[in-house]
Amino acid sequence: MSNPGYGNGDLPAVFPDWSPYTDLESAARAYLRDPDIALEALDGVLRGASVLGFTLERFVNEVNGVWQEVVVCDGSRLVLWHGEDVPPGEGPPGAMTSSLRVVPLSTVTEVGCRRRLMRAENGTVRVDSIDVYLLLSSLDEAPPSDEVAGAPRHDALRFGKTLDDGGAGQIARLEEFARLVASVVGRPLL
Repeated sequence: MSNPGYGNGDLPAVFPDWSPYTDLESAARAYLRDPDIALEALDGVLRGASVLGFTLERFVNEVNGVWQEVVVCDGSRLVLWHGEDVPPGEGPPGAMTSSLRVVPLSTVTEVGCRRRLMRAENGTVRVDSIDVYLLLSSLDEAPPSDEVAGAPRHDALRFGKTLDDGGAGQIARLEEFARLVASVVGRPLL
């Protein structure tokens, strides 16, 4: 299913799969709408550091348009690039934001990964979806909700993939990314 006129700037409802690409540049060029903007921003921070793993996300919503994210682990940091279309009326047509965030791995206090498994009638099990969270030592900047008023809430990075949103390949790549981050969290940095 795709929107008509893709070549005219409209976006398909289903994006190409980035999971077969093991290098960041190829994956970004296959999946992101704005790979040059993302790669330039990331290169400015990575400056030749090895990319040990990454995950990508992209979706379209009815208000803001395209939302894109790249998260890279270089062994000591998570480097996050986020690009998002500016909502209509908040900027000229075609305007977008591009932002970077660098999170030292020393601030990741917990890595969680929840897989939903589906069992077929023949007994085989497959992963239907995956949710990953990285709990950070920093506090969330969002105002507290009514149910936990006054209680500090730690910041977290959350990622998810399903068979419908990304497919089996992206589920596997996100799980691989979570395992990579979990394997380096808490280890002394060289």
